[in-house]
Amino acid sequence: MPADRDPPWLFRTYAGHSTAAASNALYRTNLARGQTGLSVAFDLPTQTGYDSDHPLARGEVGKVGVPVAHLGDMRTLFAGIPLEQMNTSMTINATAPWLLALYIAVAEEQGADVAALQGTVQNDIIKEYLSRGTYICPPRPSLRLITDVAAYTQAHLPRWNPMNVCSYHLQEAGATPEQELAFALATACAVLDDLRDKVPAAEFPTMVGRISFFVNAGIRFVTELCKMRAFVDLWDEICAGRYGVTDPRYRRFRYGVQVNSLGLTEQQPENNVYRILIEMLAVTLSKKARARAVQLPAWNEALGLPRPWDQQWSLRMQQILAYETDLLEYDDLFDGNPAIERKVTELKEGARAELALIEGMGGAVAAIDYMKARLVESNSARLQAIETGQSTVVGVNRWTEGVPSPLGAGSDAVMQAEAEAEADQIARLTDWRAGRDAAAVRAALAALRDAAARGENIMPASVAAARAGVTTGEWAGVMRAIHGEYRGPTGLSSSPSNRTEGLEPVREAVDRASGRLGRRLSLLVGKPGLDGHSNGAEQIAARARDCGMDFRYDGIRQTPSEIVRAAEEQRAHVIGLSILSGSHLPLVEELLQTLRDHDLDIPVVVGGIIPDEDAAELRKLGVAAVYTPKDYELNRIMLDIVDLVMVRHSVAA
Repeated sequence: MPADRDPPWLFRTYAGHSTAAASNALYRTNLARGQTGLSVAFDLPTQTGYDSDHPLARGEVGKVGVPVAHLGDMRTLFAGIPLEQMNTSMTINATAPWLLALYIAVAEEQGADVAALQGTVQNDIIKEYLSRGTYICPPRPSLRLITDVAAYTQAHLPRWNPMNVCSYHLQEAGATPEQELAFALATACAVLDDLRDKVPAAEFPTMVGRISFFVNAGIRFVTELCKMRAFVDLWDEICAGRYGVTDPRYRRFRYGVQVNSLGLTEQQPENNVYRILIEMLAVTLSKKARARAVQLPAWNEALGLPRPWDQQWSLRMQQILAYETDLLEYDDLFDGNPAIERKVTELKEGARAELALIEGMGGAVAAIDYMKARLVESNSARLQAIETGQSTVVGVNRWTEGVPSPLGAGSDAVMQAEAEAEADQIARLTDWRAGRDAAAVRAALAALRDAAARGENIMPASVAAARAGVTTGEWAGVMRAIHGEYRGPTGLSSSPSNRTEGLEPVREAVDRASGRLGRRLSLLVGKPGLDGHSNGAEQIAARARDCGMDFRYDGIRQTPSEIVRAAEEQRAHVIGLSILSGSHLPLVEELLQTLRDHDLDIPVVVGGIIPDEDAAELRKLGVAAVYTPKDYELNRIMLDIVDLVMVRHSVAA
């Protein structure tokens, strides 16, 4: 092997499920198989600042990540893993100060030198308002929490990346490459502008250098490769021009990547292996714009939670590219290529125009409503292109016939969260509260509250609270009490879009049904539970609007009771629920019971990543229809809703 061969990127697998003990076993197994860094997925209660026994956490504990409610959970999560030697990425945003505080406390217990800790907290709350929904407080105080973490790491954790500007979820929400570039860079500028006065002037350039990015790589290979080269150039411009950073070490664009999950298909899921490989090449082939860490989804993520073998298969893909090929022995393969240079120039010009527009609005925080609306529009255009066949997706809208996959189907093709995980977690949480020093907890919470109210850096008080045994819900409760809660924009206007292709037959059906009902056909779209992935709900609501239905969508994080109350106020003919967290059975069961308690006969349809066995169970419970990612034809869904209402009201459409 050549001596001048470049070192490979960090190999990560985004993982965490059921309990801290189960996740720890998975991490240790993955590390033994050649993974070189950890990437922690937290469950939705942890991400949104609720303890596992909170009513809003019902059905969500351990479903999309690991529950961490206190120091004991964090201790178990990293048992036997020396944190001083590990590079750990934690995908956490609203509660990032708290989870980092718990991580520091565990490292101290291990006897680690805290200054030697390496890793990243994502800590990008702005993209949560736009695409993922795990925010707690309003934008301004949330921005202060981000920069509190950054300032604390400057003083105490010099090798830690305090923020991962995350454009990954922007692309998942439909962002164009220009939007992904501009919205991410605008976010980084908002953070650095706020951080400037929190660190010594002499240290500010080093903090600019410690801002990292977490990006997405989609299937349009050349465009994605050029996007990454554009990111490198634009970031260098911003560092030099906006912040006066002269040292080239602090102007490097450093990024990790998870390749696209949006394009993974439930139909012919084995094809996803090829998609993942092609997308990985976009962020590894160009040395100038090569990722520093790569994590790949598994082939079956459109079906549910990947099994350990599925994660191992994705890891092997990285290892083969890094160690069996000669990629790392060469300089950049694309320098001087005129086609690449033209595309990079085009992307930079589009991103600069978008950045100027955002800057004119007052920056990323002030432009949240604008950016959210742009994402909804872009995603609508993307979906309509697939629906009409303008964009080909193999196995979805072309070449749909084929031999069934031998890799597995149904519940055996994915990993199931441990059925008893929620009860086990709640029992251990109860024991934790009973066994701690109540006076120390009260004192720690009082100090935390005082620091938040005074506008002091929240990290020292958070680390002290972690040591005292404070829980995630208690920490977030203080933030809510001081800064208030927030409900983000939906990105939807009441006016129909100007896209008309294929809509006329649906509009006619809606008009006929509305005439026979005596009022406009009404659809209520609801997002029960803590799942903040709202793309599907937004697109269903937007298509209902464009088809002429009377629609209502109030955004994410609603209780079943709130949804039923809204349906009663709206006089909805149909309730449509979107649930992607795997919590569909308990949440739908609760909503159906609430409808019965209110003596309301309103049909319910459900969409999400729902295994066939669960879909059958939902129908037994009384759900009228179940849709999964394979149901990409939104017009067909709209016509199904019209038929459902007409049958329920005994009116021929």
